Amino acid sequence: MAALAALAPTLGDAAAVPFLVVAGLAFFGVRDGEWFETLALPGDREEERLYGFVAFSIAAAGLALFASLPRTPLPYEAFAAAALAVGGGRLGRAFVSRRSSGEFPLVTGYLGVGALAALAGQVAVLLQVDVIGVPGSPAGSAAASAASTNAVTAVVAALPELVFLASVAALTAALVRSLVFDRDAHITMILVAFAVWGFVALDPTVTVPLIAFGLGVTVALGYISFALGTASVPGMLTGVLSALLAVVLGGVGWFLTLMSFYAVGGLASKYRFDEKADRGVAQENEGARGTGNVLANSAVALVALLGYAATPHLSVPATPFAFAFAGATATAMADTLSSEIGGLFDGPRLVTTLRRVEPGTDGAITWQGELAGLTGALLVGGLAVLGMPLGDLVVGGVIVVLAGFAGMTADSVLGASIEGDRVGNQAVNFLATLSGAAVAVALGVALG
Repeated sequence: MAALAALAPTLGDAAAVPFLVVAGLAFFGVRDGEWFETLALPGDREEERLYGFVAFSIAAAGLALFASLPRTPLPYEAFAAAALAVGGGRLGRAFVSRRSSGEFPLVTGYLGVGALAALAGQVAVLLQVDVIGVPGSPAGSAAASAASTNAVTAVVAALPELVFLASVAALTAALVRSLVFDRDAHITMILVAFAVWGFVALDPTVTVPLIAFGLGVTVALGYISFALGTASVPGMLTGVLSALLAVVLGGVGWFLTLMSFYAVGGLASKYRFDEKADRGVAQENEGARGTGNVLANSAVALVALLGYAATPHLSVPATPFAFAFAGATATAMADTLSSEIGGLFDGPRLVTTLRRVEPGTDGAITWQGELAGLTGALLVGGLAVLGMPLGDLVVGGVIVVLAGFAGMTADSVLGASIEGDRVGNQAVNFLATLSGAAVAVALGVALG
């Protein structure tokens, strides 16, 4: 079913028809037997309907129709990448499940086959689009032969970008799948299609060395984070996707700045974990950060990264986005080190009143934690000014450090004043990184 998406350019206005036909046959004609057992998802057997498969087919039909409309900018390659990332991913996971029930091997199978399938789908689409683009050329004619040659050349030239988009599709699909029900493949496909569409519109410059470095290093670091227990599988997927986007859309300097937080922050969470657990200040889930925690600390930085990548299309200055990225990351680093290191010491004081409080109290600080946080902000500031477009090295570094310290302080104040039953720690972390980003941009504009 997913493979049909690769034929969408040839089918044109009729691209949605095969999906709708198969959906109708599956819903009305397959109620039991081998095909039913093969295609049934959790919950389908109880209801004796292939609701999951049918929903996937109808969603694919909708995307195919959307892509075939005359003025719709949804590219066929985004549709094919999304459908095949989900379909291929499910196939890869099914193969691995015959030999292993571990979540990491299963996710690896999903990512590997999903990415390869998404890449193959994009290649097939581009070959069809280039060949069909020669009007009135019968098969075997000189024009058709030239078109085929040109199409292959164009695909080879675009291969690094296609690999990037396929990787984004597979990572996004695996991440969304980890957050929704197994039966919600249609939701996963739609979200992936729009994500890939966005990156196609950004049109990043992707070279072979860049994508090789990005994939190699991010996958290796993702595995290390999972093996050390600093991230859950969803958290690992979020981190790998974020790091890949940083290196491709920003550059190596952006990647190192973000990775400094992921690496140092993750290790800080595991540092003397048992002691922090006894004191009631340890990170939940045995110190393994999940998707919510990673996004709470990285969402502002990722939005700034996307804004930076979009500046060539919007004719706006890029430097404020760089400051926002660095300020948010410095805040996340400073706040994490302040909490993880400061929680090991006695005598914490509430930041708003400086009264002594129990360890683990929201908004409590120690001088050791503040010093650790400042050190983290200095580390991020040093990496940022060396690898990001922040202008003057000294001024840019000072701005990032001040923004990190301000954001860390904002986190403590918010923790003391609003954190509780209605406002959780992740929301506070997000607001703190937003504060750090705003301070960095304001100082960058004022001093720039």
